[in-house]
Amino acid sequence: MLASANEPTLQPWTLPLLRLVSPGLPIGGFAYSKGLEYAAHAGWVRDEASAREWIVGILTHTVAQLDAPLFVRLYDALAAGDLERAAHWNAIVRASRESQELALEDAQLGAALGRLLVSLDAVTREQWADLPDASYVAAFALAAVRWDIPRNAALQGYLWAILESQTSAAVRLIPLGQSAGQRILEAGLTALPGAIEAACALPDDELGAVAVSLAIGSALHETQYCRLFRS
Repeated sequence: MLASANEPTLQPWTLPLLRLVSPGLPIGGFAYSKGLEYAAHAGWVRDEASAREWIVGILTHTVAQLDAPLFVRLYDALAAGDLERAAHWNAIVRASRESQELALEDAQLGAALGRLLVSLDAVTREQWADLPDASYVAAFALAAVRWDIPRNAALQGYLWAILESQTSAAVRLIPLGQSAGQRILEAGLTALPGAIEAACALPDDELGAVAVSLAIGSALHETQYCRLFRS
């Protein structure tokens, strides 16, 4: 059926955003659990309720307090062409990772997304080189700027990508059924508006997050004998 003349048309940036947050985007995000694998191994996360608490808790108390506000700053700096400022915030991202695995995950995903952007001619090799050692947060922000995706829409997409990736990992690790996964996603979606509002309002001197179980779990995952995920 053809679309009605009264139906809103897609914004030009809608499909690029969907492409950017798709789990099929070939940057290897499916290989990382951000410490969730050890949490499941240790029994900290063992069912739908504990998985929901872990995932939504990380989203609201860690990502919304650190990654998301840094995304906002990186987007604004890149949109303004302020590479010095972008490099500053990217360095803060890289320094904030609590374990070697989390630092490697950020660097590897950032590099993979950068290579993809270059291959798609979204940026030139020279432009990508202007943001050395780019984190995944910085690479995502750069993609959003190059594809003219509005900042808040890009931020929603970034948070959704994390939420979906973590839920997918929980479904495989615990394991959970698909319906349980959808209920966790629903809880995350309910929390997203507040996370976005908090991220956009957070002043520079309040940036930072503490997630002790995440840090310990990620560090212990480095020596976990049997692993499905790289983090």
